Parts: sequence; structure tokens; C-alpha cells
Amino acid sequence: MKAYNIILLICLFVSACASSTQEHATPTAIAATSTATLTETPGATFTPTETLTSTVTFTPTITTTPTFAFPTVTVNKQAHCRYGPSVAYLHAADLYPGDAGTVRGRYVYSNWLYIKFDKLDYFCWVAPSVVDVVGDVATVARKELNLQSIGSNQYGPPKGVTAVRDGNKVTITWNQVQMTKDKDRGYLLELFVCQDTIYKWWTDSYPDQYTTSYTVKDEAGCAQPSSGKLYTVEKHGFSEPAVIPWPAP
Repeated sequence: MKAYNIILLICLFVSACASSTQEHATPTAIAATSTATLTETPGATFTPTETLTSTVTFTPTITTTPTFAFPTVTVNKQAHCRYGPSVAYLHAADLYPGDAGTVRGRYVYSNWLYIKFDKLDYFCWVAPSVVDVVGDVATVARKELNLQSIGSNQYGPPKGVTAVRDGNKVTITWNQVQMTKDKDRGYLLELFVCQDTIYKWWTDSYPDQYTTSYTVKDEAGCAQPSSGKLYTVEKHGFSEPAVIPWPAP
């Protein structure tokens, strides 16, 4: 009986051990096979934002050229405006106190002024003593004289022009130019002479065609040679010049 109980206990013990072993066995993991299909979402395509570069339009800076302010004149006494820069030249217009204009030039060899008077549609020359000037005439350019630009002359220059020296005097002679009375304005002389060692621009005129000689003082002592021109003058203008054959001192 004792032996039987011992065997029974042994069997119960073995059975308990087997049961305990089965309960604590490590389960075998089953690898799960994923059947899910991954749908790839394509990366978004970004259209770059276009940056517009505006065209810059530059407005050029306008540089204004200042208008030259010609000196102004006002006539201060009754006088004459002439077609050349001395009293030897043809009369161009009558001037009266208050007549106004602007200085457009000054002569190379004298102080006469080339004026555009408001009342005239042409230019003429005046002595500075007959006008009051506002402004600096030294800023105005010097002007050469072109007598052939003034009207016309139908007679041509004098013929037979000669010049004879007697010491310090030179006498110029020429043939008379036959002009009608209404057109006759005589002759004009433009000379360069030496007097007291000073080289001078010298002008003179005759009012009609009948005087055909002229005497002027001319000496040695200047660096430049003396010379001269002679014109026929009629009411419309001046002829081409006749060159005077000037005798040396």
C-alpha cells in the first residue's frame, strides 16, 4: 500500500510537470505576409512662378542751352543807321530817340555796332555814341563786312585806278563812272594807311560821280603795308571793289 501510494505520487508529479511544460512553451511566431498594396503618390510637379523683369524706360534729362542775351540798345538822339561801320557808307534808316534793338555784332576795325532794331526787318550799323547800351558788347562776336551782300550795283567798279606818292601823301585817281542822277551815290574808299607809326583803317566817300581823285596822308613806320579799295556806289548798293595799286613809302 505504501508502495502503491508512492507510485501514485510519482505519476501525479510527472503529469503536473508535463502540463507545466506545455503551458510555458514559447510560441512560434508566424511571419505575417502583408498583402496591402502601396500606391505611390507621385511627387507634385511645381510650375515655377515666373518673375517678370519690367523694362525700365529712362526719361533722358533734357539739358537746356541757355539763350544768349544780346546787349540791348536805345537810341538817345536823332541819327542814321548805315550799311557799313562808318559815316562813309550808305544811309540805311533814320533813327529817333527811343528806338530799341539788340547788338548782334561789332566791327573788326572800329567800335561801331551791328544792330537789329525792332522797327526794321534788316540789320544796320550805328556809332556807339548815338545809343545807350545795356549789357556787355565785349561778349558779342566781331563781324566782317560784306558789301556785296547789300542790294545790287549795275555799274561795276571804277576803271583806270592809279595812285601816286608825293612824300607822305598819296593821291588816288580814277575814271568817272556814268550813273543816272537818281541812282548816283558817288564813290567809297576803304584804306589802310600809316600815320604817326599807327596803322589805321580809313574810310571816306564822295556823294556823286563827278569827283574822281582823293589824297590821303600815308607814311613809313608801320609793320603792315598800306593798301586800299575803291567802290562805285549807287542807291541799291556797292560795286565789287577796284584794288588801288598802292605806292610804297
